[in-house]
Amino acid sequence: MEHVLDNPAWNALITGNKSLSRGNSQVKFFDKEVSPFVGFDTDTANAWELLYEELPHIGPAVYISPQPVNIPAQWKIARHIVCLQMVFEGDYKKVTQQITPLTDRDVPQMMELTGLTNPGPFSAHTIEFGHYEGIFDGDKLIAMAGQRMHPLPYAEISAVCTHHHHLGKGYARQLILSQANRIKDAGDIPFLHVLESNDRAIKLYKSLGFTTRSQLHFYLLNK
Repeated sequence: MEHVLDNPAWNALITGNKSLSRGNSQVKFFDKEVSPFVGFDTDTANAWELLYEELPHIGPAVYISPQPVNIPAQWKIARHIVCLQMVFEGDYKKVTQQITPLTDRDVPQMMELTGLTNPGPFSAHTIEFGHYEGIFDGDKLIAMAGQRMHPLPYAEISAVCTHHHHLGKGYARQLILSQANRIKDAGDIPFLHVLESNDRAIKLYKSLGFTTRSQLHFYLLNK
C-alpha cells in the first residue's frame, strides 16, 4: 500500500490543503499564486491529459513522484531535481530566539527574501498555507520558515531561508524547531524536502531529529 508521503501533493490537496485545492475528482492543483504543485491519484496517460486540459495556465507546474517518470510529450520539462524526504523523529526543543508570526503585510519582504535565497517556489499568496514565521533585524526580515503541503497526518516545513548577511547565527535551526514544535502540538508529524546535494542543510536537519524516509523526483513542467 502506498504511503501518504509517496504522493504528498495529491494527498495534501485531498486532505489538509483541501480548502486551497482546484481541479476535479481526478486531477488537482493549487492556484498558481499559492503554489505550483499538481497531483493525481495514479500516474496514467489519461490523468496527464486531464491535467493538461484542467490546468488554467501554461506553467510552471511541479509534479512529485517516488520514481522517475516518463513525462508525456505535450509537457516540457524545465527542470528535474531529486530531493530527500525527511521526517521529524526528534523531541520537543525549546526555542530561544525571538520569532514573529508573519502576515500579509510582510509578503513583499517575504518575496524579496525568497527571491534572494531561492528556498523553493514562493508566490504572492503562498502565505495562505499558514503558520509563516520570521526573524527581523529591526524592520528588516532576515530569516523565515513556514508550512506548505499538509497531507494528513503530516505537515511540511518549507521556505526555510536566511539572508546571506546573517548566515551562521542559528536562525534556520530556531525557525525549524519552532515549526516542528507547532506541528507536533497540533497532533501532526513534521516533514520536509531537501535537495539531495545540499549536504549542509541535510546535516542540520539530521542534528534536529529528522531522518531520511525516501528519495523523490520533482519535475518542473510547462505546457
